[in-house]
Amino acid sequence: MPPNSLAGYFDIHPGPKSVTSPPAILQKSTNSPPSAFELDSYPWGSQYNEAINSRGGMQTPRTSQTPHTGAQTPITPMSPNELEMSRSPSPKRDEAASLVQSWSNPPMNKWRVLTCCLIYFGNGLNDSAPGAILPYMENHYRIGYAIVALIFVGNAVGFIVAAFFTNMILGLLGRAKALIFAELLMLAAYIMLVTTPPFPVVVVGFFLLGCGMAINLALNNVFCSNLHPSTVILGSAHGSYGIGGIIGPIIATAMVSHKYLWSRYYLITLGLRLFCIVSAGWAFWSYEEEAPTRLLTALERTASRREAIEAGEPGKTQLMKQALKSRVTLIGALFIFAYQGAEVSISGWVISFLISYRNGDPAHVGYVTAGFWAGITLGRFVLTHVAHRVGERPFVIGMTAGAIAFQLLVWLIPNVIGDAVAVSVVGLLLGPVYPCAQTIFTKLLPRNVQMTAVGFIASAGSSGGAVAPFTTGLLAQAVGTYVLHPVCIGLFVVMLICWLVLPRVRKRTE
Repeated sequence: MPPNSLAGYFDIHPGPKSVTSPPAILQKSTNSPPSAFELDSYPWGSQYNEAINSRGGMQTPRTSQTPHTGAQTPITPMSPNELEMSRSPSPKRDEAASLVQSWSNPPMNKWRVLTCCLIYFGNGLNDSAPGAILPYMENHYRIGYAIVALIFVGNAVGFIVAAFFTNMILGLLGRAKALIFAELLMLAAYIMLVTTPPFPVVVVGFFLLGCGMAINLALNNVFCSNLHPSTVILGSAHGSYGIGGIIGPIIATAMVSHKYLWSRYYLITLGLRLFCIVSAGWAFWSYEEEAPTRLLTALERTASRREAIEAGEPGKTQLMKQALKSRVTLIGALFIFAYQGAEVSISGWVISFLISYRNGDPAHVGYVTAGFWAGITLGRFVLTHVAHRVGERPFVIGMTAGAIAFQLLVWLIPNVIGDAVAVSVVGLLLGPVYPCAQTIFTKLLPRNVQMTAVGFIASAGSSGGAVAPFTTGLLAQAVGTYVLHPVCIGLFVVMLICWLVLPRVRKRTE
């Protein structure tokens, strides 16, 4: 059939030669959560801050300030492969690094870290003083080792009680007001102590101190653990605690040796807590409103959305149950129980041991506790950098084994100077252990239970800081203060076992 014979069946009209501006396709809005790829592509810092509107919502940040001229580039058709490749490329290494909060990103974090260091410094002044003033407290109230050790029990009960309410307090008040509340509890305790009340009131004062420290430790440990580099920042924060630990026994020993009443020491800590209240309120007041924190909260909620749908939205009781079911929480609690038990036992009873078994002068051997805390401080400021490079796991094993060896030397060397040096080395080796352990625990714990789990671990540590010195006091009342050393060595062995059975750190999938 000739080709022209088909023309009668078709009506063909010429069309435009090219399509210059096809109609735009409007995408329907959706409320579904962003994908992991989209979350990774969110910018951080100034671009994201500019994207927050006055109502707290998010807008797409402008990428160019060039005014619109009315001319548009024609849209050309794309193949499916081209459409897929047109998505934003993954962030570069420096952009990815900026997603992680550090001590300088956002800039206000510098002042927040300094505030945490100030609070830890005050905690160090508080915790290191009882070792120096314990003999004078015994003489003032005419009580023995077993009774005076009740101050450690009161402190531990405060930690345990506060652990169950820290997450609720944070949710109700926010970080700034929660820190202020913790400082007010400690302020009330110091007001009670400086009046030299009857001994039962002293125990109540140490209970309030435990409550306040449990809250500020949980809040500050989680805050510092989520900054980069966490081990170094935690080392600095806990190093500040160590500085307070050095200064506390020096001031307390100087005061009581010059016939000042033991309770007058707490006038110093009372004044410091007033300053901590102002600093915490100023530094953290707008913490929850900042773009980095809000984006982190959105990421956490998106990551836990699937688990929440499957298991139901977890309440505070469920979060506590989830935290207690975690193997990391239980092992970590036992590890910190043993660590803090040994630390507080050495700080609290080594002076009594030197007086009883080394014929030490109370006006001079009180400074041995300052040497112990000086070792802890030096270890946290210097050795944490080594731990960050070689790895926290083998580092903690080496430090704990060394602490066992030098604790044996304190027990066996019949010389005050030799014992003082060995005690300082024990402090040096123990110093970086706590921040290293805190870093590993935070990496192993899911974000949604971090606050609850860390609070529980801190309360367990305080329990160790009460049970071990209280047990040492009971045994010392019966057989002598030399029992300090076998108790501490046993606790170091428990630390080693717990550290070896911890799970390995795996890359987060949330």
